[in-house]
Amino acid sequence: MPLDAVLSRIDADLPQATERLMALLRIASISTDPAHADDCARAADWLARDLRSMGLDAATRATAGHPMVVGKGGDAGPNLLFYGHYDVQPVDPLDLWARDPFDPAIEDTSKGRVIRARGASDDKGQLMTFVEACRAWLAVHGTLPARITMFFEGEEESGSPSLVPFLEQNRAELRADIALICDTGLFGEDRPAIVTMLRGLLGEEVTITGPSKDLHSGMYGGPAMNPIRVLTNVIAALHDETGRVTVPGFYDGVPELPETVAQQWHDLNFDAGQFLGEVGLSTPAGETDRTALEMIWSRPTCEVNGIQGGYTGAGFKTVLPSKASAKISFRLVGDQDPLEIRRSFRKMVRDMLPPDCTADFAEHGASRAARMSIDDPAFEKARAALSAEWPKPAAFVGCGGSIPVAGHFKQILGMESMLIGFGKDDDAIHSPNEKYDLSSFHRGIRSWARILAALSA
Repeated sequence: MPLDAVLSRIDADLPQATERLMALLRIASISTDPAHADDCARAADWLARDLRSMGLDAATRATAGHPMVVGKGGDAGPNLLFYGHYDVQPVDPLDLWARDPFDPAIEDTSKGRVIRARGASDDKGQLMTFVEACRAWLAVHGTLPARITMFFEGEEESGSPSLVPFLEQNRAELRADIALICDTGLFGEDRPAIVTMLRGLLGEEVTITGPSKDLHSGMYGGPAMNPIRVLTNVIAALHDETGRVTVPGFYDGVPELPETVAQQWHDLNFDAGQFLGEVGLSTPAGETDRTALEMIWSRPTCEVNGIQGGYTGAGFKTVLPSKASAKISFRLVGDQDPLEIRRSFRKMVRDMLPPDCTADFAEHGASRAARMSIDDPAFEKARAALSAEWPKPAAFVGCGGSIPVAGHFKQILGMESMLIGFGKDDDAIHSPNEKYDLSSFHRGIRSWARILAALSA
């Protein structure tokens, strides 16, 4: 069979594929640090050269920030767009790394062999699983099984400021039947997953101002309104006794979970007690009538991410502060409108203000949720292909985080995205000593080869 030869080629070429990944990992492509702008350009150039060495039509594309990389190959079959990002997070604190984060190495651990370096899992190792699958197809058959466009970004870790303009300017070139995104992970040790739900994100910062300056609490405490008291009243009012968010209209557009997906999630046997126990907790909070997986993947949330007000230094100071502020984030699902929720939240706060207090707001992003239509047969084909590679069958899952590119692909390019990744929860992405299991890299390459065969059949 054509696929068997490709899989054999992948197995034989694993040492060389690993060396190619190591070469990419040595480039310190930290997108958020201007001092590494040249490194980001070097990483983009490296990828473009590597794609050209496979016989693809590839080049870097200039943006107002770091360059994009676009590579094309194949002349028959479905039209697929593959997305990954070559930029990485900063490495601080450097003293917590066991080795130079840009000097990658294979290490033996109690759980197997791992590739240790910044970007090993997020996202260079993941990106290269797809590249290596295509390399094997080309080596065996001389062509790709589909019309494939590879699209690599260099600003994902710094907010993707150039992404939307680039998509809008290159809409016709990048539009495809479906997008494939490799920036997620496995569910558990040996169970692959296809993410079909991504939560949106709304960030709000509210500052309550009372007196014109900080006051002595012995002289003014009592008759003077304390902004911290006002702020804590607001925060306490954001949830009712069942854990539901009380912002008016908050649940408009929140769908119920389809029964078929709910059954798949049930079959995952997710242990909420173990999940919470790993971080020193024991009892699920949130909506009392929802499971932990539902709350993480398919339900919206409102969380306070930081509070500031008064004296917070060492010792004690009896101050009545002039201002108090909080950073509040809303994770969104379904068709929730972040701008409507922003308006409703701000009105709720202003309606709760007592005399002599004002509220000011600062916005920190607003993106809608992305929900993929698994009615497309491509999703079930990909799930079957993944299940054939891994010990446990693949599942359609949600993702508690936010990956805005999937929403951009839907809104700008008009296509669904299939999010498939091979990272693990202990990969320490964004943290010191990031790693990517060598088995994840190997099986990831084989998985993409199987998916390409299935989607092209």
